[in-house]
Amino acid sequence: MKPLIGIVLCAVACPALAQSSIDSLRSMYDGTLLPDAQVDVLSHTERLLPTRIVHHGRPAPALRKRAQPFPAIHFEDHGRSFDLYDYLSSNRVAGILVLKNGEVAFESYQLGTRPDTHWASFSMAKSLASTLIGVALRDGDIASLDDAVDKYVPALKDGAYAGVSIRQVLMMSSGVCWNETYTDPKSDRRKVLELQIAHTVGATLRYMGALPRCGPPGSIWNYNTGETFVLGAVIEGATHRSLADDLSEKIWKPAGMERDATWWVESEHGGAGWAGTGFSATLRDYGRVALLAADEGRIGGRAIVPDRWFEDAGAAHDIGGKKVDYGYMWWIPSQACPEHAGAFEAIGIFGQFMYINPREHLAVVVLSARSKPAETGRLELDDDAFFAAVVKALH
Repeated sequence: MKPLIGIVLCAVACPALAQSSIDSLRSMYDGTLLPDAQVDVLSHTERLLPTRIVHHGRPAPALRKRAQPFPAIHFEDHGRSFDLYDYLSSNRVAGILVLKNGEVAFESYQLGTRPDTHWASFSMAKSLASTLIGVALRDGDIASLDDAVDKYVPALKDGAYAGVSIRQVLMMSSGVCWNETYTDPKSDRRKVLELQIAHTVGATLRYMGALPRCGPPGSIWNYNTGETFVLGAVIEGATHRSLADDLSEKIWKPAGMERDATWWVESEHGGAGWAGTGFSATLRDYGRVALLAADEGRIGGRAIVPDRWFEDAGAAHDIGGKKVDYGYMWWIPSQACPEHAGAFEAIGIFGQFMYINPREHLAVVVLSARSKPAETGRLELDDDAFFAAVVKALH
């Protein structure tokens, strides 16, 4: 725990550094960091807010390299042709790992990163939290996805989430009102960011419980990072472990991750983990998470989630009579593209991706340092078009 103690003490005892971190955090969500500063922040998010360590155990054997050379990649975006090098440069890719049949087909580190660099997941953490729900369900810590979240988090009994099911939270269909706009200081997401900066235990759960409802549970889909904080509280309430410890014991150690990871927590004095963001790990360890998802949640041949978990988690669902390309905190690329049949992906702002294609035994991890926290038009090349091209080239 020494590295964690060091982070906490510095955040408390070094006010100049703490203020610098706060300014960087706000600027990051504003989309106003210069390129080098962006890379520095994304590769050192443990400096920004209190963290817990996700301890690794004995590392698994190194990922093997594929014998065949990596093929040329060509794809089209808005009628223009691009290749692998265009994608890496235009999308400010800091690290990319392509895994085919469990072997490394391509791996590259750019923008000063290395194999031991930790990189921010942002909302890819949501997909990790979703998987921990699957683990808790298989282990019996959670009885059913149709249980109300307040069964495991009594503090939610009298608020907006009273009676909302775990499944509805997984699908972002609680019906609770929420504004996710990252660059708007008045949005719910930015108000919760200020609660993160304040380091007050319990403040975010109180904020979430006090929100109004925009519709009955299950009737509307609304992307909501705060919703994942609720999910994290469910995991911690059901397992009686912190998110970091639960991930360590159930996935990080059994899967043989190479290095420790870190996950933001409410306060240096404890509190709940930030299930929807604030997770940081190395490229290859993200790759092992992707392989776990591609292999239907098995580690060493042993399933850690219920049967067909990832089929449901990685599939579109009907919400309020509308098909939504969102599963249990995994996104679904357009199924009109044949290369994406059965695929799903974890996505984080600033260009973080874990693309999973079980049918093709393929996983692609992309870690990026893009300028804005949301799509801004034609600044980046289409990621799903690139992933489809990789699928086709390695088929």
